[in-house]
Amino acid sequence: MRTRSVLTFLAAAALLTLTACESSDTAAKPAQTKDGRGKGGSDTAALPDLVGKGLQSAQDQAQAAGFRRLASHDALGRGRTQAFDRNWKVCSQTPAPGTRPTDTKVDFGAVKLTEDCPAKDGSEERAPAKAKGTMPPFTGKSVKIAREALDSSTSLTVKDASGSGRTVLVESNWQVCAQDPKAGTKLDGQPVRLDAVKFGEGCP
Repeated sequence: MRTRSVLTFLAAAALLTLTACESSDTAAKPAQTKDGRGKGGSDTAALPDLVGKGLQSAQDQAQAAGFRRLASHDALGRGRTQAFDRNWKVCSQTPAPGTRPTDTKVDFGAVKLTEDCPAKDGSEERAPAKAKGTMPPFTGKSVKIAREALDSSTSLTVKDASGSGRTVLVESNWQVCAQDPKAGTKLDGQPVRLDAVKFGEGCP
């Protein structure tokens, strides 16, 4: 009986020692991803050159390459929304092609299929600074961009500058010809008026 107890004790001790060694060995090895990076690290992949492609195709190819954080904007700076991606083409991409972390945000500057790409992305160039007590210059900018630059409490009237009495419905399709008050005027709650025509039309 004593011999059996001793053998049982020795077997249990050996098992505990083996388990401890295995635990120690496992703890010493950090979890790794398939490419050998630490589990907490970010995978990388090759971001292709997608300029010149249709916006939908560009997004599909970016996702196939491993990039999921995708965005797009109106490269003409008019603030239009890319509601139907197949109707738009890519003029620029940020960041440029190359090996990038797959959690990188990829932003496409796009125009409609019938439009020419601008020499320079107009999203920042055409966007006026947010009005902070002073009237920004809006001439040549879309009515939508102008509205977004004003405080949301501003009373805003938009008129057809052509004299045809048209209603300004899709504000990103209209450009500002005149404004009241003029640029640089102190804003203190007074109403704002914009006179506008459709893009492609000349201001009177």
